[in-house]
Amino acid sequence: MLPRPSYAPPPGFVRLRLLLAWDGKDLAGWQSQPHAPSVQDTLHVAFTTLGGEGVFRPVAAGRTDAGVHAEAMPAHIDVPQAFRVPPTKLARALNGQLPPAVAVLEAEQAPPGFHARFSCTERRYSYRLLAAPQRHPLWAGRALHVPGPLDVDAMNAAALPLIGTHDFAAFATQEDRQTVRELRALSVRPGPQVHGGQVWEVQVAGESFLRHMVRGLVGTLLLVGQGKLRGEDVPAILAGRERARAGANVPAQGLTFTGASYDAPASTTYRSSR
Repeated sequence: MLPRPSYAPPPGFVRLRLLLAWDGKDLAGWQSQPHAPSVQDTLHVAFTTLGGEGVFRPVAAGRTDAGVHAEAMPAHIDVPQAFRVPPTKLARALNGQLPPAVAVLEAEQAPPGFHARFSCTERRYSYRLLAAPQRHPLWAGRALHVPGPLDVDAMNAAALPLIGTHDFAAFATQEDRQTVRELRALSVRPGPQVHGGQVWEVQVAGESFLRHMVRGLVGTLLLVGQGKLRGEDVPAILAGRERARAGANVPAQGLTFTGASYDAPASTTYRSSR
């Protein structure tokens, strides 16, 4: 394996590493959008308000879609060397400027060569399914309500042949990049119990993902769990590369970015707090 390239801030700038969390319900995702609030723009404005004129636009480990949440998203930003807020006080200072939906959990000077996106070696997501007869207000916007029970054993069995390096075109939406990816983990695990039911977490890990790939995978496993698709048909769907044969994308509301990993020298691993 070739060594990963080392990245450095421009001359006269210092790179800071951040750990972010946000509620994606009313946000257009991470990436800047012309007519909708994004996490990237919101964070950039907070830095500018603190006297960071000339700061570069922040970069995150992943570009989440509108409505997707984040529990532990690494990011970096290059600030002028004269930026007056020290890293030890930066998280609190930024949170005083950010809206309630976005928070900085940690802030520090980035290690040499760190790049939040290109240095990242693994990204992790969790999709939450509320399997219960009735909807639950405290899970609204956090999990997809599924009124009937789910065959979780069948879902996990169907997930196994998807793990590994494959062409995932059947699970991607309007993707113009090459569609071969390595899926390192895909499993359904129990989450919190609720009255009359259970929250299930579909945990997904890989170095990178195609557009809507995670939501397409979950939508396909959900059909298996509901008895609407045979698990033994999933390998043929994968091999066929036809998006129409796989399950529909589940709504963004149940998806959360839960963590990312980095190799040395930026060896910190960010994990979900759950």
